[in-house]
Amino acid sequence: ALFRIMQAPPADAQASSTPFKDVVDLGTAIARAKGLDAATADAAGRISLGLFFAETNGNQNIGNARSNKYKGSLQTGPAEDRSGSRAWAAIKPKVAALDPGVAARDDKEVARVGHGDQRFNHWTAVRNGLMHAHADLFPQIPAIVKLLPDRIDQMKLFELIQIIPTPTRAALASGNFAAYRIAEPRIMAFLRNNSIFTFGTADRARSSATFREILDAMWLFNEKFERAQARFEEVKAQERGRAR
Repeated sequence: ALFRIMQAPPADAQASSTPFKDVVDLGTAIARAKGLDAATADAAGRISLGLFFAETNGNQNIGNARSNKYKGSLQTGPAEDRSGSRAWAAIKPKVAALDPGVAARDDKEVARVGHGDQRFNHWTAVRNGLMHAHADLFPQIPAIVKLLPDRIDQMKLFELIQIIPTPTRAALASGNFAAYRIAEPRIMAFLRNNSIFTFGTADRARSSATFREILDAMWLFNEKFERAQARFEEVKAQERGRAR
């Protein structure tokens, strides 16, 4: 109960009536604006929803019981949020050309926030979080899908971009992602702070790990990603129903 109180959204937070669809729409629109095909854009939407569940358990606009810095639907800090907002401004003309509905919704949400904190509007928080940390990796999704055929593993990789961005990008660029080893105590501490290698004497004693071992140790995320996958299928089914 205390944890729930500490994570409660602020009174002026701006919720969405379609939080899951918003995340999928934004991830998909960003991927399309990056020039990706329909299947890849679909995967980007699914992975984006996975991030939302990993970061907030699917709850919009929340605070953070352990940090005064990271807030909102993708748990971004102020500088990350501003960086994402600038990146979105650069790509928005392409988004508008490909999906006028997303651009119109964006105009509406930006006006709704006004001069407030965009991290506490679900739409702008997700938009900025994706643009800051993940959008530049969307073009690599086809290669990532070949590397990690399991959809849960794909979501885990993007969550690692959220937790330990520099090592994860280095592992992706290494040519042998699974075997790339982390041995820096600071990075291992970041993982443990996010429920990876946190449980059991052997895991807590680890001084290094490969990325395959890290993915396997992210078992606590499995249930969240499975729920994200189910919500994604619901969103897509509703889209198909509207298209009939």
